[in-house]
Amino acid sequence: MHFTARLSCCLALMVSLSGCSGISMPSFSMPKLPSIHKFDIQQGNVITQEMIDQLKPGMTKSQVRFIMGTPLIADTFNENRWDYYYSLYPSEGEEVREQVSIYFEDEKLVGFRGDFIPSALAPPPAEPEPAEQDADEAAE
Repeated sequence: MHFTARLSCCLALMVSLSGCSGISMPSFSMPKLPSIHKFDIQQGNVITQEMIDQLKPGMTKSQVRFIMGTPLIADTFNENRWDYYYSLYPSEGEEVREQVSIYFEDEKLVGFRGDFIPSALAPPPAEPEPAEQDADEAAE
């Protein structure tokens, strides 16, 4: 019995020490596991430039609600202000946050402010200055 135990011990020791030898094992790469699926998270009211361009001073609250949708926050203490918020947390990329506050007086739209401006008020794209054009022409 002692002989069998000693033989088993020696065999186990030889097998474990063989892992320390200079013989290299064939290399293989582990299969890639699928990643966790993440969802895009949208919250609030979607706000577009087209919606903002449709807003005109003097519109009624119902007209504004038709264009913009129900406000996310309608302050009970200040019924003349509606707030629209939108956020998007994509599974990849940067998050997007937009906000617009709309103001009324006597149930009529008087203005708004936030991350959008009407296209009619947006500054035109900048054209190169004449000095820059002269320098470009001289280089040619």
